Amino acid sequence: MDGNTIILDNLQIGYTHNRQAMPVVGVIDAALHKGELVALVGRNGAGKSTLLRTLSAFQEPLAGSITYPDGKSHRRKAPELATQLAVVLTGNGGIHSLTVREVVAMGRVPYTGLIGHERRRDKEAVDAAMQAVGVGHLSERRIETLSDGERQKAMIAKALAQETPVIMLDEPTAFLDFGSRVQLFRLLQRLAHENGKSILVSTHDLELVLHLADRLWLIHDRKMYTGTVEALSDNGVLSSFIEADGIFYNSNDKRIEIR
Repeated sequence: MDGNTIILDNLQIGYTHNRQAMPVVGVIDAALHKGELVALVGRNGAGKSTLLRTLSAFQEPLAGSITYPDGKSHRRKAPELATQLAVVLTGNGGIHSLTVREVVAMGRVPYTGLIGHERRRDKEAVDAAMQAVGVGHLSERRIETLSDGERQKAMIAKALAQETPVIMLDEPTAFLDFGSRVQLFRLLQRLAHENGKSILVSTHDLELVLHLADRLWLIHDRKMYTGTVEALSDNGVLSSFIEADGIFYNSNDKRIEIR
C-alpha cells in the first residue's frame, strides 16, 4: 500500500432514512500514512464521529470503499478489525475495579481471547505499552483512582498493546487542562513518528494541531479537505474555516487571533 495504512476511495458517509441515503459529507478520497499524526477537525455536527464510526466498522458507509492495512475491505464486522486498528474513546469506557495493568492487558484480547492465557509475548507487549506512554509506575493503581490525564494515557497504552498499525482517538483531550492536552498530543506525535503508527485523532484543539499534527483532515461546508497545515493555509481553506466575527487566522505564525 506504498506507505498508506488506510485508503478511502469514493467514500460516502451518513445515514439511511426510509431507504433514502442521507450523506453528511461529500465524496471522500483520502489516505492515512504510516508514521503520521493526522488531526480530524470540523465543527460540531460536521461528521467527524460519523467518519470515525465508519472507519471502525461500527457503521456501514453509504458508498465507496475502505481498504485497511491488511489489504482487505470494510466488509467485515468490527471485531474482525481488532488486529488492524485500535479505537480510544473519551473517558474509560465504563471500566472500573481493574488495575492499570489489567486495563492495558485488555488490548491483547484479539490475540488471547476474552479468557485467554497471557503468554510471554502478551506480557512483554503490555509492559512495553505502559512504558511507552509513561504509566508503568501506575500499573497496580485502580483505573478509577487516576486523574483524567493518567486515565487517558492508560487507555492509549491499551490501544498500543493491541499492536495495530492504526490508532484512532475521539476527543482524547476533552476533559484535560491545557498542559495535559499539550503533553498528550506530544505523546501521540511521538508514537506516530517513533513507533511508525498511523494515528487519527478527532479534536477541537485546533491551536494545538496547527503546531503538532503532520496532516489535517478538515471537514468544512460538507467537504473534507486533506493536507498539511501549510498547504491548507496557502489555499485558504483554514482561513475560511477559522475566521468569523472578531476571529482571525495568522497563517505565518499558525495562530488564531481574537481582535
